[in-house]
Amino acid sequence: MDVLINAFVGLHIVGIAALLGGFLSQMKQMSAGTARMTPGMLHGALTMLVTGVALVGLNQADGGAVNNIKIGVKLALLIVVLCLVYVKRDEEKVESAAFGAVGALTTVNIFIAVLWT
Repeated sequence: MDVLINAFVGLHIVGIAALLGGFLSQMKQMSAGTARMTPGMLHGALTMLVTGVALVGLNQADGGAVNNIKIGVKLALLIVVLCLVYVKRDEEKVESAAFGAVGALTTVNIFIAVLWT
């Protein structure tokens, strides 16, 4: 079971990298107002959602304790990010506030995962 959980953690990190990497690669375009939501950002957010839900289920099945409040906060942030990326995915230019919110909420989600014990 540990190997399976670790595999899903790795996939979860790949999703974070795709989402945050898409954001960070367009920081210059964001300041110019020409940033856009890339397909990789959408796929990264979806990967995070699927693997996160799987990790909660696997941890509970393994008998581990899950902090439901922490998971709920992380899920709420991820749903907001996913909605922003999904709704804005076809636009040629995304306003800086929406694009910045995706990066900020993703970063907050990372820090919640690492620091909230």
